[in-house]
Amino acid sequence: MARLEPRWEAELSDVEFAVQEVPDGDTADEDGVPLARIVRGSPDISDPGNPATGPRIVLFRQPLLARAEDDDDLSELVFDVVVEEFAEILGVEPEIIDPGYGELGLGFPLRVSAKGLSRRRSRVPGAG
Repeated sequence: MARLEPRWEAELSDVEFAVQEVPDGDTADEDGVPLARIVRGSPDISDPGNPATGPRIVLFRQPLLARAEDDDDLSELVFDVVVEEFAEILGVEPEIIDPGYGELGLGFPLRVSAKGLSRRRSRVPGAG
């Protein structure tokens, strides 16, 4: 997060982060097992018993560990997934959040999905 905070501090201030061991059973689809999900916040402040909350990025520990080859890869994977989910919250492309998003120093996309070339790393392809 330290890499994002200087530029995105205000936007990150309302975002919560959590880690869940594995995704819920109903979250896998044709794209595979998710590495993270967004829990949308509640902007409604009219009910004092249910105060407004910001969005939450939930990282799934076991799928992330399964996807990473080593600690360095895990660190980069987690960062890229956070960038991707944060970009989704803001409604922008991940490259806006981090211009180096998705590149492992090779200058090519991370995976090919059924829909074409994709840099998105938020799912373990073929799992589930």
